[in-house]
Amino acid sequence: MKIGVTCYPTYGGSGAVATALGIELAERGHEIHFVSYAQPFRLGHFHERVFFHEVAMEQYPLFEHPPYTLALAVALHDAARTYDLDLIHVHYAIPHATSAWIAQQMLGDEGPPVVTTLHGTDITLVGIHPSFQAITSFSILQSEGITTVSQFLKDQTVRDFGVAADDIEVIPNFLDTDVYEPGKEPCRRDTLAEPGEKIIMHVSNFRPVKRVSDVVNVFAGVAERMPARLIMIGDGPERPRAVEAAQALGVEDRVVFLGKHGAVEELLPCADLFLLPSQSESFGLAALEAMASGAPVVASNAGGLPEVVPNGEAGYLLDPGDVDGMREGAVEILSDPDRWKAFSEAGRAVAVERFSAELVVPVYEEYCLRVIETHRRNAESRVQNSGEISVENGGEHSG
Repeated sequence: MKIGVTCYPTYGGSGAVATALGIELAERGHEIHFVSYAQPFRLGHFHERVFFHEVAMEQYPLFEHPPYTLALAVALHDAARTYDLDLIHVHYAIPHATSAWIAQQMLGDEGPPVVTTLHGTDITLVGIHPSFQAITSFSILQSEGITTVSQFLKDQTVRDFGVAADDIEVIPNFLDTDVYEPGKEPCRRDTLAEPGEKIIMHVSNFRPVKRVSDVVNVFAGVAERMPARLIMIGDGPERPRAVEAAQALGVEDRVVFLGKHGAVEELLPCADLFLLPSQSESFGLAALEAMASGAPVVASNAGGLPEVVPNGEAGYLLDPGDVDGMREGAVEILSDPDRWKAFSEAGRAVAVERFSAELVVPVYEEYCLRVIETHRRNAESRVQNSGEISVENGGEHSG
């Protein structure tokens, strides 16, 4: 297959998974063309059969906001024609599904089918906003293939966007369990914490939905009971509030803000516990990466997280905002070496047995091939029907 892939290139789960999927498919012999306004952040090395095409954006005084959606449509159109793409696979509905549909209309009958993978806030936050709901629904419904990363997100899409349940395939996020693994070196634990300190870790884009102030509050409660250090990885609009919370709680000297880090697989094996107290998560890729790295997880019992983290086996899930419950769960895990070991091993097993690239990528591959074949059959059927109509019309005319 020759596949055009569009995703957001910035830090976040959708871009990470889209990039990993493209690389994995390339390793399986397919040709992958990434089309975006910047190189995806996890596409940092050369990969055979992987290409990147930057969307050209011109600045005109007329445009207060440059029309990226249209520029992306043109770039997808050009890539499809130049490289004879078999499929366009877009990650995140807005504006990618819209741009893909426009490109497809420009290409006409020669255009490849479109698969849209929904990742989360494109459905639960952005897509349902009155400014975007109609176009989001329209764009999704124009796609020949629709996938979501969790059953939770599928249910939301069916409920809020009028998509038939049978038209959506649930294909979970995945990871390379040889990259995310316990004991991975270099860990550099001694540079993150003092000897004897427990390392608690959080990774996110620090948006309000991540509740990063709760992370600090949970940590402060743990730090009262044992020597501990909080490592905050990522950046975003809520970082100042997290800093203020650490200062207000008197733990600023034990909280380290590392900022954005492109290789979290080097840091997660250092974690004794991973916190993800989000208001909602469509899947919880960061929690899965932590589990694969051997860290038990304390997170919210919300969104798709229950589909990823087995409560009471690989960690604890509590209601969003239940800081006290999360603190007690964290202390319980960190205070009991046998429980910690059992949770660590269970989380690793879940990652390997349910969410490894070896298991999930072939599902994506088969799904894309199925969409391409269905598209081909439908095109042949349209041509055949058109021929039959022409014959009938010609017969009527001659009579």
